Amino acid sequence: MDDDSAESRLESAIAYVEWLMARDRKSTALKSLQGKIWEQGYRKGALLAPVFDDVPRAFERWGRQSRSIAIFSSGSVLAQELLFSHTTAGNLTLYISAYFDTTTGAKIDASSYGAIAATLKRPAQEMVFISDVSAELDAASNAGLQVLMCERTGNRPQPRSPHTRIADFNSVFP
Repeated sequence: MDDDSAESRLESAIAYVEWLMARDRKSTALKSLQGKIWEQGYRKGALLAPVFDDVPRAFERWGRQSRSIAIFSSGSVLAQELLFSHTTAGNLTLYISAYFDTTTGAKIDASSYGAIAATLKRPAQEMVFISDVSAELDAASNAGLQVLMCERTGNRPQPRSPHTRIADFNSVFP
């Protein structure tokens, strides 16, 4: 078999994508590919994104309070928009004003949060970042944001940190 055949190149690409996914790599190209695959599933109605029960209630409450909601994810902006428009609680994109992905920078790099604050034209100290990853919270805190560690069943255990811990969004801007 010719090593340069289309089939051989496809098999090699698939093996590389599987390798990236097995290592939970935050590759922008991988996240873009995943977003395109998910797009087909969401548009066909084959996929619905599960969300915790408190999320739509919190988004609605924060909207009534005139709070802006922005999402910073390692998933592509396309994947985020698809996910939040096709949730088990319905379309939540109505509450979201901005999306950020790894094209903004790494989630463990303080400069990424500075760039987000600049894009949103908001002082960093007025923003609250919620995550389940200590390193992300450290970076956001170093950029001047207020941070909350959300600990939910099923999350990866995180090292002890000084960050305020919450179990869900019910206690955030009640």
